[in-house]
Amino acid sequence: MSEAMIQARGLTKRYQRGGETLVVLDGLDLEMQAGRFYALMGPSGSGKTTLLNLIGGLDHADEGELVVSGESLDELDGAELAHWRAANVGFVFQGFNLIPVLSAFENVELPLKLTPLSRAERRKHAEYALELVGLKDRMRHRPKQLSGGQEQRVAIARAIATDPKLILADEPTGDLDRKSADQVLELLARLNREFQKTILMVTHDPHAANSAQSVVRLEKGQLQGIEDNPAPTARSAGR
Repeated sequence: MSEAMIQARGLTKRYQRGGETLVVLDGLDLEMQAGRFYALMGPSGSGKTTLLNLIGGLDHADEGELVVSGESLDELDGAELAHWRAANVGFVFQGFNLIPVLSAFENVELPLKLTPLSRAERRKHAEYALELVGLKDRMRHRPKQLSGGQEQRVAIARAIATDPKLILADEPTGDLDRKSADQVLELLARLNREFQKTILMVTHDPHAANSAQSVVRLEKGQLQGIEDNPAPTARSAGR
């Protein structure tokens, strides 16, 4: 059995809204294995994105313990968390979050500038990441010159350029047409299958969830269950 990538025990997160306290995660216990592709599902307000942000080190829990890739995140301060995040996690967002004035290559290279890699090494890493997502021939194009599906593939290239162990994707197909969405889902599945990346993808779309090996269901900040998908949907990224 593979080792655990994510272990949460009693994870609780609250937000203040006016004079009201909202409990978004309520004593959550969860374990996810390394090298698997998970879809995270649940109604709006169930805590999906909050959990993703905690796992990615973008926020701290109020209570409980969270261990990701062997590191207890609740014990890290802001600077330590930023360093851990840069070394271990790649993020993919629904809105792509590309910088419009930069080329695809420059967008992918950006996180590499926080590493000790030389300029030549950064170029090699960025070009390889763009090649993996099938966009090496578009590396000089700016985001406005690309389709939505191509923009998301550039965002995935940026996420994998530092060779992270964990990819966190928040509704990565939400703004895409079905064909582009299928290409992105197949790309994520390939990264899991061929490169053993652990992937946690928030989605409302059962069609997208079918690409994952397991579906994690949240409701009202608590785990409702983890279901294995016996036959994740196979697609061709070239279609």
